[in-house]
Amino acid sequence: MIPLSLAPTLLQGALGVASGSLVGFVLGLVGGGGSILAVPLLIYLVGVESPHVAIGTAAVAVAASAAINLVAHARGGTVKWRCAAVFAGSGVAGAYLGSTIGKMVDGQALLAAFAVLMLVVAGLMLRRKDKGGGAEVRLGRENAGKLVGFGLAAGVLSGFFGIGGGFLIVPGLAMATGMPLIYAVGSSLVAVTAFGLTTAANYAASGLVDWTIAGLFVAGALLGGMLGARSAKRLSATKGALERVFAALIAAVAVFMLARSLPAAFGLA
Repeated sequence: MIPLSLAPTLLQGALGVASGSLVGFVLGLVGGGGSILAVPLLIYLVGVESPHVAIGTAAVAVAASAAINLVAHARGGTVKWRCAAVFAGSGVAGAYLGSTIGKMVDGQALLAAFAVLMLVVAGLMLRRKDKGGGAEVRLGRENAGKLVGFGLAAGVLSGFFGIGGGFLIVPGLAMATGMPLIYAVGSSLVAVTAFGLTTAANYAASGLVDWTIAGLFVAGALLGGMLGARSAKRLSATKGALERVFAALIAAVAVFMLARSLPAAFGLA
């Protein structure tokens, strides 16, 4: 078991809050993708030394943030609960499997794979569009199998990397059911919460969660999310441009991570 600091330094605490605020702000501003920054921020800014501890801690923060945002979507009536439940139910098994495998992978190799995933996310953010669909979508024989398949695949990746996986879950729900993007986003939060809790519990069982840092990160995310949501209303006309800028930021962080983790993964550092 990796020893964790029960009392992070004042600087670490401040950086934890700041990192959470940045992730929350991005999520509120562009509506997705921000949680993938949690792991690199915890490692390279906050100073969490173990990649596995960073992933476990990030999973706690992602689950908490998703649960809080889910409340707002539920009040707005933009959650298709039955479709979300089937997707999340199959995905929980995938998240447990993915997180179990992730704990066995070398930390630096895991970071290198994470960086490649970030490049994929950057590309998907540039392509994301609302293709419409009917708000009357219901769970049925025609979409149940698709929901199970997409949910299982998204859960494995979410658990393996300790991410929310909204960039996978939202299009997965939309493709499986044809629901509009706003309903896919709201419904995705059920799965993000479930996947995050599963991954966090699996890592916590191995002592791979820094609960103090996780709490500070969540507190920052709450503040940042409110600021981001308010800014989104004012900057709605330039939201596409903001997403392109954020995609470029994700790509830049991914390149940095590859440069740091690949040599170590192959024993060249």
